[in-house]
Amino acid sequence: MSLNLVIAQAMLLILGLLGLATSEPSMVPDHAVKVILALLITFGLSRLRPTAFMKMGTVVWVVTLILLALVLVIGVGSGTKRWLLLPGFQFQPSEFAKIGLILQLASFFSRRGVQHKLLSASLMIGFSTLLVLLEPDLGSTVLMFSLGLILMYAAGVRFTNITGLVAAVVLLALPFVSIYLERHPYITARFDLHTAGDVTQLSQIEKAHRDLGYGGFWGQGPDGSRFDYFAAHTDMIIASVGFSTGLLGVTMVIFAYWLVVSAALQVAEMASRVRPMNPQVHGASILAMGAMFMVVGQAFVNLAVAAGIFPVTGVPLPLVSYGFSSMLTMSIAFALIHSALREVRRNLPQDESAVELVPTAAD
Repeated sequence: MSLNLVIAQAMLLILGLLGLATSEPSMVPDHAVKVILALLITFGLSRLRPTAFMKMGTVVWVVTLILLALVLVIGVGSGTKRWLLLPGFQFQPSEFAKIGLILQLASFFSRRGVQHKLLSASLMIGFSTLLVLLEPDLGSTVLMFSLGLILMYAAGVRFTNITGLVAAVVLLALPFVSIYLERHPYITARFDLHTAGDVTQLSQIEKAHRDLGYGGFWGQGPDGSRFDYFAAHTDMIIASVGFSTGLLGVTMVIFAYWLVVSAALQVAEMASRVRPMNPQVHGASILAMGAMFMVVGQAFVNLAVAAGIFPVTGVPLPLVSYGFSSMLTMSIAFALIHSALREVRRNLPQDESAVELVPTAAD
């Protein structure tokens, strides 16, 4: 296992606990149990080889499509249908659909290559993205589609072909944009982020900025005096982390995500040195890059929303926000990168693997 990834996951989970202790202290015991489960899931699944994950790809992908379809029929949510309820448990299928798409495309490209496979891969991405769009969940839709493009690029699909696909999707979607926005006015309303008036009339983003400012460099601690506002323990938890731990804590969050990017790029770099590249290494590289984007891409969107750059999307901060669906799927993503790292090291030439300097924990 990669020590860098272990450190990154631990940092994010601990900072998430601090943020939750600041915003919703009563939820800390429940969240702490889920943190332990998340770590166990990562360590357990990381023992599997990428081939085991890819063999499950089609089944997992089809199951997630069925779950996404069920959300449209029996799903629950506030103004949207994004959750499925089971006895004593609720989960968000769109989170699991990202894992399903990663496994499916990694399996597909590793087995069949990338030549003349753009249409098939595009349909797979399209089915997953469309079902999420119909919930509606525009933030997750953009992330799902972007994830598909990253997986294509990681597999070796030509950039010009990917650009052509994006252009075609944009042209096909244009006639329906106004209809979609009219049916779901909350999307356009979220672009109006600011309100005038006293502190009680501040918008969600402005309140988050206020907490980040109050945190200073070292933070006020979890028990510091602060105002309550919506989603301080979920979508806006970075503000709670910043209030509690200051600029230092926010910097640690960003550093942890950088470690994830570094680990995935390491997989791709080592895979490029394997000659000839076999399907196992090719699939491992795709898995790692897809899992990395799933984590870091979502983190970027969440942080951009908190900074006021993007409109509010409802996308949680991976492994930091409260919510077990996101934590579970992100823990699986970490396991995929661990597994991919082990696979490419196993296939490196003997003279290179002997001098590999990647910090590792005991396998």
